Amino acid sequence: MPNASAARRPEVPYVGRSVPRVEDLRFITGRGRYSDDVRIDGEVHCAFVRSSYSHAKIVTVDTTAADAMPGVLAVLTGQDYVDDGYLPVDHAPNPADAIDVRTRAFSAQGDRVIHEQKHWPLAIDAARYLGEPVAAVFAQSAALAQNAAEAVRIEYEALPAATSIAEAIREDAPQIWSEIPRNCCLTFDAGDAEAVDRAFKAAAHIVRHTFHTNRIVNCQLEPRAAVGVYDKTTGEFCLISGNQGVTKLQMSIAPALRVDKSKLRVVCPDVGGGFGPRTYVYPEQVVVLWAARRLHRPVRWTSTRSEAFLTDYQGRDNLTHVALALDWRGKALALRVEFYAAIGAHTVAYVTPANAMRMLTTVYKIPVAHGRIHAIVTNTTPTAPYRGAGRPEANHFIERMFDLAARKLGIDRAEIRRRNIVGSADMPFRSAMGLTYDAGDFRGYMEQALTNADWSSFMARQRAAKRRGRLAGIGVANHIEGPVGAPIERVSVSILPTGRVDVIVGTQSTGQGHETSFAQVVADQIGVAMDQIDIRYGDSAFVILGGGTHSDRSLRIAGTLMVQAAEEIRAKARAPAAALLQCAPDDLVFDSGDFRGRGSQRGVHILEVAQACGSGDLPDELCQPLASTKDFFGRIPAFPGGCAVCEVEIDPATGAVEIVRYSTVDDVGLAVNPMIVEGQTHGGIVQGIGQALFEGACLRDGQVLTGSFMDYGIARASDVPSFHVQRAEDPTKLNPLRVKGAGEGGIAPVTAAVTSAICDALAEFGIVDLPMPITPASIWKAIRSSEMSQSAGK
Repeated sequence: MPNASAARRPEVPYVGRSVPRVEDLRFITGRGRYSDDVRIDGEVHCAFVRSSYSHAKIVTVDTTAADAMPGVLAVLTGQDYVDDGYLPVDHAPNPADAIDVRTRAFSAQGDRVIHEQKHWPLAIDAARYLGEPVAAVFAQSAALAQNAAEAVRIEYEALPAATSIAEAIREDAPQIWSEIPRNCCLTFDAGDAEAVDRAFKAAAHIVRHTFHTNRIVNCQLEPRAAVGVYDKTTGEFCLISGNQGVTKLQMSIAPALRVDKSKLRVVCPDVGGGFGPRTYVYPEQVVVLWAARRLHRPVRWTSTRSEAFLTDYQGRDNLTHVALALDWRGKALALRVEFYAAIGAHTVAYVTPANAMRMLTTVYKIPVAHGRIHAIVTNTTPTAPYRGAGRPEANHFIERMFDLAARKLGIDRAEIRRRNIVGSADMPFRSAMGLTYDAGDFRGYMEQALTNADWSSFMARQRAAKRRGRLAGIGVANHIEGPVGAPIERVSVSILPTGRVDVIVGTQSTGQGHETSFAQVVADQIGVAMDQIDIRYGDSAFVILGGGTHSDRSLRIAGTLMVQAAEEIRAKARAPAAALLQCAPDDLVFDSGDFRGRGSQRGVHILEVAQACGSGDLPDELCQPLASTKDFFGRIPAFPGGCAVCEVEIDPATGAVEIVRYSTVDDVGLAVNPMIVEGQTHGGIVQGIGQALFEGACLRDGQVLTGSFMDYGIARASDVPSFHVQRAEDPTKLNPLRVKGAGEGGIAPVTAAVTSAICDALAEFGIVDLPMPITPASIWKAIRSSEMSQSAGK
């Protein structure tokens, strides 16, 4: 019998426990290794020359002075890239359909065409957003490269710019790309327009409103960085750069460099924040690889925070016209939505409008709906999915519409929701947009959130605030997530003869705690201790297939494959275990890592079986590796949801807002690690508060006014209260772990709840809505405007 010393059995299941994150010790002791920490002998430093115009023709690029500066090795332009025979980046912006992954989310309808532009890493004929890279300088140090970049002289011919949706869709708007008429990449209809028209004609009440979702800068802690390496003996490239999935970058960059993807290795060290935009390829990543081949030296670039504000792919930025039809009792009859999404200067992703379209009716029993989506190019930094990506937008406008409807009909805001919300008795529920919600109790989550927030006694608190000279308001917002994510994944699990369990996964942790949660799942499935498991990801040398991390997909999809792989490993281990125990395989029972004969006390642990298989102590036919690789192509649906209640107090003299209470109830399905789930919820709440009250990329006359943290506000600890977070667990049956997702639910209802509370506090002034970010200045102006109007009417 093999030595059993390595077989340490867990006392109780790991799944469902708040196990401390195993990766945290590495991070808090400064042993995290990020892209900029990687150092390679002989590396060259890169600095970019960026457009100082939002829209301009590039007339000439003069590199003479920069080329002559000490320490400068090369100055390259977009034309050099073209002359070397390389290609633009194809971001593949049109995502797979939410249900049938063999088709695209958007397809041509009638005479409508879907447009995608060529995204050259360095602009060639024209610069189309402020900060777009036009040239790149390579020198012996970062300082020398930056100094030389400032010596590059570019002659521009300024062109009219359209930096907002409103400007880009005007009749006389400047055409940003000659091949995109009216600056519209796509127009797409979904739902039943005729049924909606009929319902509106029969409606007792119709509520209409237009919402603008503010543009968000993706403020990760870690600035972007990239190191490019080229091996001229093998013709292989290596990119070291933080991202949200190495295979996505590999598939997008290799064609641009005109090599097979096997010739491009992508390595992702630790990542200090993703939130969606780091899923996609950036120009700088392509440039450092191209330059590494051209210069025959490794090339490094690290973004400054100022560059990040200009060039990191941004989020949100939508304009939405919404109309809600109701009967005389306040029950919704139909919904009509026209959704304009600012894509920016390049078509990186259409994910946000795709997600918003799918989730139009959110948690409500709205019988029919119709949505029309427009993807609009603007002279701005490209946008990409940002935490929630379309779902927070849909939740925001639906929740605000029910607030407006409640005010119009004279119904309590909670009551109008009760009359329309999906409850547990409605499950499974098919939405007007064709999605089937399998499990959940949205009515129950709302009632619990209202109880936790002490909704019924708010009027007393409001009167008390009034006596203190403050305006109090309370808001409620329900939400649902419909996460999808890349429809491809691979997980490999191997039990090594050494007693270690090796797990390779195609997801990418950007702070979610994968090394902990995944280990919890595998430990329970195989029956070993968590510290005997090694979770590996982030290197295309061994991650051959995978979808990365976004859209709540990691545990839902990769976790499913881990369960399947463990099941196959247990089956493979049965015959050698039976040989060791000298019994028939069918007589074995597996429990917590042990194989035992029925009714017998003798047993052998699965790690001992792996050791025996590797030692040659068993017949050859029994010595197969205890390993399994599982692939998945398709969708595993999930619909986490919940409710948030926000309470605010406003100083009417200054417009300052204080969030005094914030309560949320979130259904995540089964919580593998409740502590990590709560942390994800906290982070989402803070990001949502930031969008509601502080954040907003501002451009005026083609120039960025929010180019640093001096001008761009984010939520700080002093801006948020202690949260009351209650976890609801209504597990799905659509995956073996019964998980739904926890990464994006926290942010989904926040902007609606905060806006609702503020507008409730300002109701006496007749203020029904305010655009985000709702700053003290905007509140003060709204109050003064209302007071002036009331005075003029007397």
